[in-house]
Amino acid sequence: MEETDETLMARMAGGDETALAALHQRYAPYLYGLGRRMLRQADDVDTCVQDAFYNAWKAAARFDPARASVKTWLVTIAHNRMLQALRDRPDVGLSLEEWDAPTRDPDRDTQIIARRAVDTLGEPEKTLVELAYYKGLSHSELTEHTGIPLGSIKTYLRRALAQMRVHLETPASTSTNPPKGGQHDAK
Repeated sequence: MEETDETLMARMAGGDETALAALHQRYAPYLYGLGRRMLRQADDVDTCVQDAFYNAWKAAARFDPARASVKTWLVTIAHNRMLQALRDRPDVGLSLEEWDAPTRDPDRDTQIIARRAVDTLGEPEKTLVELAYYKGLSHSELTEHTGIPLGSIKTYLRRALAQMRVHLETPASTSTNPPKGGQHDAK
């Protein structure tokens, strides 16, 4: 019987390296998919994913399952590390074609699952998620880019992530036609 993520986290917090290896095997493909989309450079992706698991190892005792699932927690750690890698790069812009170009060795399942979750969103949540998570824009950069006030940006992103989480946690058989848009779309 496969151990739950929470059990593995508890073991990892106690210093069990086999639990870390099990979580790595379970979630590294998701993190590599995110990294390939955000960073585009294999060396940077490898470094960030490795750093994310190292940071998770060090912080395992602070994991709180009441606040997030293990997957969400790991993705957040990796995403933050990848954003830092983007910020540390020299300021060289990428064309739209470069952002949209296929990645080398894509993890198609992860891309499809992520795209479907993003596609459940209405505007402006969908655009904000794409700019923040795929292009690495900070909240203040989103405000500058879109003209939406900072407080609203944060609200839209929280709402979007909650809606995506529900979509990702719903079995495929019950999520055939998810509703589009957030509460702000109701008139």
